Amino acid sequence: MCGIVGYIGPKQATDVVVKGLSALEYRGYDSVGVALIDQNQTGQVIKQAGRVENLKPLVKQQAGKSQLAIGHTRWATHGLPNSVNAHPHSNNAKDIFVVHNGIIENYQEIKDRLTEHGYKFYSDTDTEVIPNLIDYYTARSKTFLAGLKAALNDLRGAFAIAVITTREPTTLFAARFSSPLVIGVGNNEYVLASDPNAIMAHTKDVVFLEDNDLAVINQTSLKIIDFSRSMPKKPKLELLDYDQEQAALGHFPNFMLKEIYEAPQTIRAATRGRVLADQGIIKLGGLESVNKQLNHIDRIVIVACGTSYYAGLVGEYLIEELANIPVEVQLASEFKYRKEPFSRATILLAISQSGETADTIAALEKAKDFGCLRLGVVNAIGSTIARLTDAGVYTHAGAERAVASTKAFIAQVTVLTLIALHLSKGENKDYRKLLNELSLLPQKAAAVLEQAPEIKRITIKYMDKQDFFFIGRGYNYPCALEGALKLKEISYIHAEGYAAGEMKHGPLALIDKDFPTLALATDSNELAKTISNIEEIKTRNGPLIIMASAGNKKVASLTDDLIYLPKTMEQTQPILSAIALQLFAYYIAEAKQLDIDHPRNLAKSVTVE
Repeated sequence: MCGIVGYIGPKQATDVVVKGLSALEYRGYDSVGVALIDQNQTGQVIKQAGRVENLKPLVKQQAGKSQLAIGHTRWATHGLPNSVNAHPHSNNAKDIFVVHNGIIENYQEIKDRLTEHGYKFYSDTDTEVIPNLIDYYTARSKTFLAGLKAALNDLRGAFAIAVITTREPTTLFAARFSSPLVIGVGNNEYVLASDPNAIMAHTKDVVFLEDNDLAVINQTSLKIIDFSRSMPKKPKLELLDYDQEQAALGHFPNFMLKEIYEAPQTIRAATRGRVLADQGIIKLGGLESVNKQLNHIDRIVIVACGTSYYAGLVGEYLIEELANIPVEVQLASEFKYRKEPFSRATILLAISQSGETADTIAALEKAKDFGCLRLGVVNAIGSTIARLTDAGVYTHAGAERAVASTKAFIAQVTVLTLIALHLSKGENKDYRKLLNELSLLPQKAAAVLEQAPEIKRITIKYMDKQDFFFIGRGYNYPCALEGALKLKEISYIHAEGYAAGEMKHGPLALIDKDFPTLALATDSNELAKTISNIEEIKTRNGPLIIMASAGNKKVASLTDDLIYLPKTMEQTQPILSAIALQLFAYYIAEAKQLDIDHPRNLAKSVTVE
């Protein structure tokens, strides 16, 4: 993984591909490359470790005129991030070129078999087996397409690939299995990508490939074949629902700060047309088709990864409290391999920003065998998870470009609040109050953003610390976990989130004058207990930053570093707390002069298990 772009059409193909790769930089990567078929029907590869910006002059100097090219930004899975392991990869004859997202699980088996037939391998990647496998089968087939289909059926794992070859110099091939690919349809041109961000500058007419789809693309035609059955399929044209302006940086120094500041509009987008406070109702069109089934559930299992997992933990509190339905939250990467009772009265709820998270997709595939209802909370319309689930709710957060997720968490928690209220059928005592509070939340989010200068002032004191605790109780406990994740993601400071009551069961041993704690002590039924936990840290000379509800004077005497948040209901507190925690992590990373949008070793959409 991480980013694929391909082009066939009348324009200089490498210009389109390199521009598309630039649009995918937000996903995180460590090397980059392009392959093209030039006007003399000769293949050419230009690749290197490093950034797209450094590739541009090389492409300009070396690339011949071409109307067919593929490109890739790589996030290393097999082999170091260097020019040898960078994509594209070719067969030994250097006339078949492949870029690949995902993991080929049986690559070693294929590699051993091909080695016995005289093939040589020069990289440490799993991807290099693909062009050589295609070569092997093509030599034993009547056509290149037949050889490609045979090779695809030999691969196990998750993959999205794009292929060009001098044997078919006017055709772009692409295939997917459990890894996203979308084709933009233009005027006698097609743009292929693993992410719509690389397409939307050219067209909004797209075809989303499904599992086992093989696309055969010429300048004037697009054919799709189910490669597992050699059956033709009719391409389904859809309109891409993306706002290119929203994906632009504007006056912000980076995308993470821009996306933090989009929190008020993120909340509005997630609630617009859904929260009808004057009528006292929640309207979730995405769940209307399964409302009858929702009346007969006895358990909900939420599966997610990373930030989405922590949003799911908030959702657990919300659904159990408001709808009185038992909920458990599982890491999608663990769920696939667990053996547990699962009935048709259980709902599996998958949460993913991209809708392409491989572990979460695998969890949904497993649940298919149980015959239970599968719901999704995703941002990306037309994504794999959106297609796999029986119903769901889009977050409508818009493009999120920074690797460290911010507004996705805000949107997911907002939508989970709506789902909890929907499942409660209006019977919870706080139902009406929460509807009204959700309507007020965007302006309260804006008030948190007004605290940015004070948060920035406080962070300067802590930029050189090596360790951090984040603590909270109740709804603030998942927020503590998410706050710790944000800090380690972008500042590289070791941070851990803890339930505040657990500090005395071990973690307190680490507290000293150099180990600070950020305590979430906003108004709740557990506030007195949280203050007691803060006192335990203060007694041991641990530095403290406290986030409290506006007007709370009890906590003022406990620390000099106090951040006040607007008063809100306990159930909506995580949304406001998250904004402040995001700013806290951001300003520490900024003070350390780090690459905030592209933290080391991380990718935006994790499409491998």
